[in-house]
Amino acid sequence: MADLPGDEGKNLGAHFLLDTDVFSWLMDMEHLSFIQCYLFISFMISVIGFCGFQEATAQKTTDQAKSHFPDKFVLSDPPVGLFGPFEISPSVFPRNPHPVEPLSPMYPSFPSTYKPVLTGKCPFNFSSISNIMEKTASDCSAPLAALVGNVICCPQVHSLLHVFQGAYARHSDALAMHQTVANDCFSDILSILASRGANSSVPELCLVKSSNLTGGSCPIKDIKSFQRIVNTSKLIDECSTIDPLKECCRPACQSAIMQAAFAISQHSNNDLESSAIPVSTTSLDVVNDCKEVVYAWISMKLPSEAADTSFRMLSSCKVNKVCPLNFEEPSAVITHCRDLSSPNPTCCASLSTYIATLQKQMLITNRQAINCATSFGSMLQKGGVMTNIYELCDVDLKDFSLQAFGQQGCLLRSLPSDVMFDNTTGVSFTCDLSDNIAAPWPSSSSISSLSFCAPEMSLPVLPVPQSSGTFGNFAWRLGIFSHLSLYFIYGLLL
Repeated sequence: MADLPGDEGKNLGAHFLLDTDVFSWLMDMEHLSFIQCYLFISFMISVIGFCGFQEATAQKTTDQAKSHFPDKFVLSDPPVGLFGPFEISPSVFPRNPHPVEPLSPMYPSFPSTYKPVLTGKCPFNFSSISNIMEKTASDCSAPLAALVGNVICCPQVHSLLHVFQGAYARHSDALAMHQTVANDCFSDILSILASRGANSSVPELCLVKSSNLTGGSCPIKDIKSFQRIVNTSKLIDECSTIDPLKECCRPACQSAIMQAAFAISQHSNNDLESSAIPVSTTSLDVVNDCKEVVYAWISMKLPSEAADTSFRMLSSCKVNKVCPLNFEEPSAVITHCRDLSSPNPTCCASLSTYIATLQKQMLITNRQAINCATSFGSMLQKGGVMTNIYELCDVDLKDFSLQAFGQQGCLLRSLPSDVMFDNTTGVSFTCDLSDNIAAPWPSSSSISSLSFCAPEMSLPVLPVPQSSGTFGNFAWRLGIFSHLSLYFIYGLLL
């Protein structure tokens, strides 16, 4: 190249140097853009791959009613999981389709509250247990008491009496009352409950009376004698906090209560100082009366709310062991369903008619429903129905519980529950098994082997949600996703 004169040569040289710098800068930018592009493409491929990592699981579809039982109506989409609870209240129920007919029990009308008239002879301030009284009145509300009596109302009534005895004992030296005082206090309790909307037939429904407060024929009723005989530390340790699963399978608190009741039933109150005097003829009635005294002592030592919770837990163990429904002889079902190997409209219609009578009785728990389905299946097997007609006729567990104007049956939880009422939502209670769980057909005519307690102290294996087994894979994918996200962010910052 020839030398250019003067300023022209200088300008061209500067221009050449500038072009060289720009070229270098562009090359660097091209390099960075290539890195960013590579990282971005890698990131997108990873995201697509991440989204494609799925197990071959069935897609969730809308639950179609397949039951032969008429007028099924789903309140809402069932919750995820087998025992996901939901609440039912009148606000979600449809209007009464038959206005000329009386309202269903599931459409209750609640009586107004009023100031109770007390005897004035019970030496007790009921305001100290007002929360328990209010809960009991709600659980035994006038229109619902008979429908929830076995599961909610009566367990709470018995718990209330225990809590009352314990609160009374804190201000006296007695774990039981004289009959005259018991009559007055029992009358006041019923008056207060009725004034809060409780059913007036609670004593007959729950088989309670004033003598429940007297300790009956138990020989030990004073606190000092009780604490001298009974291992009270063990009693408190076992009953202050109750694990419902362990307690119902391997009783700890119940065993401690029975041991304490038996111990005081074997003593004479007149001669405690001369050691224990065995009473070989002690009857079961005496031991049961002494159990009431033990309950009173536990209530005295625990806060009222804690005692109520413990007693309700103990009641749930007893309640869930049996089916409370009344089964009439299923002769028509046996006649139409014997020797059946395929779905038969006559058989299923007969079964539907029979189960419809059960659906008018009461609300039951999920465990009670299993017991009821098994008991009824055993009755059918004894009559010669050996085919699983529950499966053929699409019978579900909730078909054994109370129905209301085509609504699904509500199965209460096996754990203690209460009826809730307020002016906004009305009455509500928590239900389980809102999805269609098939009723179990007994494996033989005997149900003596039915048990919810496995040797390793766990419930029977329940169906596992299809997504539950993917946690490990999800965590692995999440790790890759986070790792690649960091690369992507780093690339943007370059």
